Amino acid sequence: MRALLFLAAAAALPIAAAAPADTIAITNATVATGDGSGPIQGGTVVIRDGRIVAAGQGVAVPPGARVIDGTGKWVTPGIVAGFSRLGLTGVSGGAEGANDESADKSPFNAAIDVAPAINPNYQPVKVNRAGGVTRALVAPRTAHNIFAGQGAVIDTGADMDPITKRRAFQFVELGETGADDAGGSRPSAYVLFHDALREAAELGHYAGPVRSTAGTTVTDERLLPIDNPNESRIYSRGAERSRDVLLTRFDAAALVPVLQGRQPLLVHVERASDILNVLDLKREFPSLKIVIVGASEGWLVADRLAKAGVPVIASALNDLPERFEQIAATQSNIGRMRAAGVNVSIGMINDEDAHKLFYEREYAGNLVALQKVPGAAGVSWGEALAMITSRPAEAIGLGGEIGKLAPGEHGDVVIWSGDPLEVTSAAEQVFIDGVQQPLEDHQSRLLERYRDLTRGDLPKQYRP
Repeated sequence: MRALLFLAAAAALPIAAAAPADTIAITNATVATGDGSGPIQGGTVVIRDGRIVAAGQGVAVPPGARVIDGTGKWVTPGIVAGFSRLGLTGVSGGAEGANDESADKSPFNAAIDVAPAINPNYQPVKVNRAGGVTRALVAPRTAHNIFAGQGAVIDTGADMDPITKRRAFQFVELGETGADDAGGSRPSAYVLFHDALREAAELGHYAGPVRSTAGTTVTDERLLPIDNPNESRIYSRGAERSRDVLLTRFDAAALVPVLQGRQPLLVHVERASDILNVLDLKREFPSLKIVIVGASEGWLVADRLAKAGVPVIASALNDLPERFEQIAATQSNIGRMRAAGVNVSIGMINDEDAHKLFYEREYAGNLVALQKVPGAAGVSWGEALAMITSRPAEAIGLGGEIGKLAPGEHGDVVIWSGDPLEVTSAAEQVFIDGVQQPLEDHQSRLLERYRDLTRGDLPKQYRP
């Protein structure tokens, strides 16, 4: 109990307000832009007004800029965690009151928006920021339905405004977990999926006028535009629905932008046959913007994935058959999919996805090393970095905003002590939107507290 109280107290410590963004020039560094290309020696990165101005060789330093000498350092975009539950839980083990990953007792599913639950003061946010993670795709877990709800893109900055984009995607389970959520079988899950889209289409067709929070009437539309987070949608009581509905009105309405293709649909499947079933859904509902998550057996159907143009956020370390849907798992999975032309990025679904997202750079480094293993399939250094920076952003439609050191993108920059794909390297300075971030967390404070064992305020077991 005392440990829990201590953790709760630590989590409640206030976050300092972010300092204003300066014009910053990082010079003489090894620069990797995150676009899939290799590192650039003697490069310069310029950030102004929270955005990247330029990155590469021969970049001029603006007058009055704060100059950071990057000699011997590496500079990259911040890590973008391709799939996570970051900010939804602060304590492992499902501690009551510290976990907003799923809503087991809620009548809602697809309508759930994770944004109000994100706590930027949770220790895992600080730990991952210190590990070079600057943005993350955050999704809820399913509870009693195949649809978990609407995920968000967040930053890990030391302030109380973590949301980059709320309602950024919808998340659905259609593998083993989805089968359980649907009553025990995959066929049942697909029936539920089809029925949910039917209800969304029906509601979108029959819904009457909606009103904004200001009380003004919005013109009647066939499909409800519900992606504006500043409006509270109130649906007409006269809007007709069939009698055979399973979703609440709010859940059905939340799936309208998915049906329209205005909101990406992240689908978790691992088995090759499940992946093909999802691709069939894409043919049946061509407007769906599907992104497959997991895909441990994706290499078996890599040609089909590439032909369909469906992005994959894969689990890089799934190399053993932990479940029946992962029998063909191999660490060469990502390399083989990428060689076939699949747009692949790295995520960590069900793999410390709320706490240790900084592992992604180690996973990316493993993919580079696999190029030297006979019979294995890896990826180039530049492509591995892109898989943990720009590729996840592109998968959900935020390419050009986050994940690269390119003009106009958010100023998320990390200065590393060495090659960031080597586990011996560390993040020395982290910038989010051009603002330098504190790298202290509970772990670093404990390290400093117990570094000197002669202090008198140590616990009894540490006293002479």
